[in-house]
This record gives sequence, structure tokens and C-alpha cells, in this order.
Amino acid sequence: MTGPEPVVAAVRHAVRGVLSTLDPGARVLVACSGGADSLALADAVAFEAPKLAVQAGAVVVDHGLQPGSADVARRASLQCRALGLDPVEVARVAVDPARVGPEAAARTARYAALDEAAERLGAELVLLGHTRDDQAEQVLLGLARGSGARSLAGMPPRRGRYARPLLGLSRAQTAAACAASGLEAWEDPHNDDPAYARVRARSVMPALEAALGPGVPAALARTADRLREDADHLDAEAAAAAEELGEGPWDVAALAAVPRAVRTRLWRLLVVAAGAPAGQVAFSHVEACDALLTHWHGQGPISVPGPLSVRRSGGRVSITRRPPVE
Repeated sequence: MTGPEPVVAAVRHAVRGVLSTLDPGARVLVACSGGADSLALADAVAFEAPKLAVQAGAVVVDHGLQPGSADVARRASLQCRALGLDPVEVARVAVDPARVGPEAAARTARYAALDEAAERLGAELVLLGHTRDDQAEQVLLGLARGSGARSLAGMPPRRGRYARPLLGLSRAQTAAACAASGLEAWEDPHNDDPAYARVRARSVMPALEAALGPGVPAALARTADRLREDADHLDAEAAAAAEELGEGPWDVAALAAVPRAVRTRLWRLLVVAAGAPAGQVAFSHVEACDALLTHWHGQGPISVPGPLSVRRSGGRVSITRRPPVE
């Protein structure tokens, strides 16, 4: 009796490592688009979950961004059901790209749908099909944008209810796993559309490997892993500093004594705790706040999202909500 193809075994092994952390009877959901990555994930989950007494279902999100998207979602849901996943749901979402662009808007709508399904169905984990190649592209985009360590740390294997079992595997492996299992994966035309930043990052990867040698995606993914450890440590230091400083207003000397690598994270914690939306606090806001300590020349309050004002007065710094404009 022969075992599964090596690529199929590799995907199953990665999935088993995540599912084995759950108690018997726990429920997980696979976020499945019908593409090779998520379909290989769904196949492995359907195989491994019963062995560990884990209940496994799937959610297919239809973003409605291209003609025939409903048919693609239906086909993906039928594939998940045929694998034995239950329940399997299709969630159609409304994507409004007017303010933040199609990629960010689709991501926001997708995670909202997955969160809703997980809450309603009592799922402990939602499994995502991101691979090592996705991780490498994420790091490359962060480098191009001049991002800090947290952004360059890429996607974590697990955050909250979301887990990414396949970050150690390549896109070629998931495609080969689908082929070995007789699964026909959907090819998303958006994956070839240069209007998307991630597609442009993907297109330059072969050129990087030609210039620098093979293994660039794996090296970028390793960089993300190392930077994530550093970023986690610095974030913990910032949280400890915020707890020690207590409620504001804060002494300028006490803030300035915090090392800058920690202090930039501390500023973000302080303004978010005061009511700023985390996703809207840019590094420019942090730099302006820090200038109240490092380049003080009597400047007025700093405006940050919220709307909030950060001001220095009498040797202390405070964060207050700005009054509405009449």
C-alpha cells in the first residue's frame, strides 16, 4: 500500500500541526476561494480533521468583483462539500473600493464575512491558505513602501482566530497537491492583473531570483520570521512602558527616557488607547508626536486621527479629543 504523494503529505502535515493544538470537538472553518492554495488546504483539512475529532467546515466569500463570481463561488462550495467539509457556506459581500482601493476594500469585506461566520458557527479557528510565496510578496511590498519592522514581519502563522498552516510551503507545492489529488483549481484572473500591487510584486520575483540566485521567496519569508520575533519583543516593551507611565498627562523626561525603538511603538499605543483608529495612525503621526520630545521649539498641538490633539505644556504631554468643527 502506497502513501500519498509527497506534496499532499506535506500539506497534510502542515495542517495537522495546527489542528492538533485544538481540543476534540472544536470547529474550524476553511476560507476557500477555489484557488489552488485554499483548495489544497481544504483537502488536507477534510482528511486530517476527522482523525483528530475536529469539526471542519468552509466559507467561500464571493466578492462580486468580476463577471461569473457567483458561479466560481458555487463551484468552490461544491468542491468543499465533496471533500466532506460541513457546513459549507457562500458569503456574498459588497466591496466599496472608492476610499481605500479594491484590494483593501475586498480584504476588509472578506474578513468581516469570515468573522461573522466564525462567531455564528462557533468556530475556534479560521484557516487561510497563504503560502510562503504570499509571505515573500508581503515583505517585498513592505520594503518598497519603506515600512517598519512590524510590516516587514509579514503575516503571522496565527493571530486571534486566524491561522495560516501553509506559510512554510510554496505555491508550486499547493498546485502540485491539487493535481495529485485530482482537484481542479480555479485560476483567478486578478492574479495576472498588474493593476494590483501584489501582482506586480509577484512578477518581479523571477527577475530577483535570476539576478540574486534561487531561493529569494524563502529568504524573504525567513526575514519575516526573524523580524516578527524582534517586533513582538519591542511591542511587549512598549506595552510595559505604557503600563509603567500610567494615565496621562505624561512627564516629558519620562517619555524621552524610553529608547526610540520602543518609544515609536509607545506613541502608537498611547494614541490608540485615547481613541485613534489603529489602522489610521501613520508613521508621520508618530514622528510628529515624537518631535514634541526631541525637537521641541514651542510648536502647537499635533493632530492625529480620532480626532485627537497631542500637545506639550508645562513639561508634560497630553492627548485630548479635539472638539467638533462647528
